[in-house]
Amino acid sequence: MRERESTVLARLQRATAMFEDALMVLLLSAMILVAGTQIVLRNLFDGAILWADPLLRVAVLWVGMIGAMVATRGDKQIAIDAVSRFLPEHWKFRLRVLTDLFTSAVSAVVAWSSFRLMMGDREAGGMTIAFVPVWVCEAILPVAFAVIALRYLLFAVEHFRLSRAPEELS
Repeated sequence: MRERESTVLARLQRATAMFEDALMVLLLSAMILVAGTQIVLRNLFDGAILWADPLLRVAVLWVGMIGAMVATRGDKQIAIDAVSRFLPEHWKFRLRVLTDLFTSAVSAVVAWSSFRLMMGDREAGGMTIAFVPVWVCEAILPVAFAVIALRYLLFAVEHFRLSRAPEELS
């Protein structure tokens, strides 16, 4: 049963990774195309696309948040880890459990807060690029932070498992 659960989890992780990568490539390609077009229009034709600059600002937000999700996918985020250098291996995993749980909790709070912000902006009814509501542009915030919170919760479980079985490490 446990092997089947890990297979399903591995498939879900692969599908999520493929979706994140595809979305990142699509957004970056669109940003390059729109920014390049904007440069050509401004320099050669004294014109511009009115919605291009706000679109690029929103796209930077989305690319940054997707990039944060991608970084946490492989547990490759920036870490300041001076204390664990001096700890035995099984204590390193115990310390990681604490930091993973803390990161998960903070990310969950930020996800909830950004969800409330998004819903408040939805109720306010503001528009941003053309006819796109502000809340749609902000939708990446609660999603990304919720994904990060979930991933760190899963990392905490994995590090807890490793801390309980130090003989498996060698």
